[in-house]
Amino acid sequence: MISVLLAGTSALVWGTADFCGGKAVQGAASVRGHSYSVTVVSQLCAIPMIAAFLLLIPGRFGVSALGWGAAAGIAGLFGIVLLYQGLASGAMAVVAPVAAVTSALVPLTGGLLLGERPGPAPLVGAACAVIAIALVSLSPAEGTGATGPRVIGLALAAGAMFGVFFLLLAQAGEGAGMWPLACARLASVPVGLLLLRPMGGTLRLRGNVLALTVVAGCLDIAANGLYLLAAHQGELSIVAPIASLYPASTVLLALAVNKERLRPVQFAGLGLAATALILAAT
Repeated sequence: MISVLLAGTSALVWGTADFCGGKAVQGAASVRGHSYSVTVVSQLCAIPMIAAFLLLIPGRFGVSALGWGAAAGIAGLFGIVLLYQGLASGAMAVVAPVAAVTSALVPLTGGLLLGERPGPAPLVGAACAVIAIALVSLSPAEGTGATGPRVIGLALAAGAMFGVFFLLLAQAGEGAGMWPLACARLASVPVGLLLLRPMGGTLRLRGNVLALTVVAGCLDIAANGLYLLAAHQGELSIVAPIASLYPASTVLLALAVNKERLRPVQFAGLGLAATALILAAT
C-alpha cells in the first residue's frame, strides 16, 4: 500500500515537472537548442535537493549504488534527448503516449523476468495503468502527418530509456538510500554539459523560462526520490507502471491552467488510472 502511494505521488510530481518543463521549453523557443538547454539547466538546479535527500536518507554508499545509479542517470538523460527530438517533429499526439507506455512496459517486463510474482489484482492494476497512460496522453490528431518510422523509433527509444532508468535505479537495493539517485545525477550532468555545445544549447536562461526550469528540475528530482522509495518498498513490476501515470497530472494541469478541453477518451483514461491505483493497492 505504501509503495503504491509513493509511486502515485511520484507520478503526480513528475507530471507537474513535465508541465513546467514544457512551459519553459515553449518560452525558450527563440533560443537555439532550447529543449536541450532547459533539460541541462533543470538537472543542474536540482543538485542542492539531492544533497538534502542524502542528509535525510543517507543510506550506504558503495559500488552497487555508484554503478546502478550512474547507468540509470545516463539512460534517463538520453531518454530526454530522444523524447525532445521526437516531439520536435510535431507529432506530439503520437510520440508522447508511445514513449510513456513503453517506459511502463520495460520495468513491468523486467520485474517479472527478475522473479517478481505479484497477485492477480495488482497485476491487473499495472495493466490498467499502461492502458490509462495511452488514453490520457491522446490529443487531437493535428500534426500527426509528420509521423514516420524515424519518429516512432525515437518515441520507442525514449520510452525504452526511461524504462531502463526505472529498472536500473531500483537495483541498488534499499540499503543504498538516496545514493543511487545522487550517482545518477553525478553521471548525467557531466555528460549533459559535454554535449551542450554540440546540441546547440546554452546555460543562459532568463526570466520566467529560468524560473519554470528551476521548478521543473526540483520537482523532477523529488519525483525520482519518491519513486526510489517506492521501488524499495514494493515490487518493480507494479511500482513502475503506477509511477509512469505521470501524463495524467500533466493533462489535469493543462485543463486547469491552459484551459484545455479534455476529450472523452482522456476522461476514460483518468478513470482507468484511478482504477489502476485501487487495484495495485489491493
